[in-house]
Amino acid sequence: MEPDLSISIKNANIHQREQLILSEVNFDINTGEFVYLVGKVGSGKSSLIRTLNAELPLYKGEAFVAGYRLETIKTRDIPFLRRKIGVVFQDFRLLTDRNVFKNLHFVLKATGWTDENAMKERINLMIEEVGMSGVLKKMPHQLSGGEQQRVVIARALLNNPEIILADEPTGNLDPETSVEIMELFRKIHGEGKTILMATHDKLVVDKFPARMLVCNKCTIAEKGPDGELLDFRSLVE
Repeated sequence: MEPDLSISIKNANIHQREQLILSEVNFDINTGEFVYLVGKVGSGKSSLIRTLNAELPLYKGEAFVAGYRLETIKTRDIPFLRRKIGVVFQDFRLLTDRNVFKNLHFVLKATGWTDENAMKERINLMIEEVGMSGVLKKMPHQLSGGEQQRVVIARALLNNPEIILADEPTGNLDPETSVEIMELFRKIHGEGKTILMATHDKLVVDKFPARMLVCNKCTIAEKGPDGELLDFRSLVE
């Protein structure tokens, strides 16, 4: 992969179980770039993100993510890839049986941290980064949707990843909270992170414009056959 590319996909087919979801996918994302992945619900956005995170295997084509080749990656190397990727989910996926601190501590332990003082310091730093100081003892159900999403973003940042993959991060939020979460993502992007964000939220795309990759007709494109940029509204509504 070129040194200035965080993600590079060549002639890739994206599957969900046995079903082909996207075919002949080709795109590059530069290091430090902010890119939207847009399209209707069910168009393949989540499957692509899961493939980039090595949750789904790549059977055809080439994919380079954070320096790893997904078509040949060994099982033992997947945890190292994932330390370079932070994932933010629409449905939060916080562990409901433990407080915020223990949610974040669990991730650090699972990714090889052993120094308790270093873990506590990192957790405090990241929870402050997302503007959520003071919630570490709270349980997830005691937080609003926007607050939970901020915790999820803190969780994604714990291992200082190169890339953030965000799958519909504003999908369960009201418009005002969505704007606040997007402002946080823009701040994180300004600190040098590469961000690929799946969304079908027109408000978000209009207010925070950026390059768009469009899931359309079982593949991904940026422009139509005549070279024009594809229209967002017609592709998500």
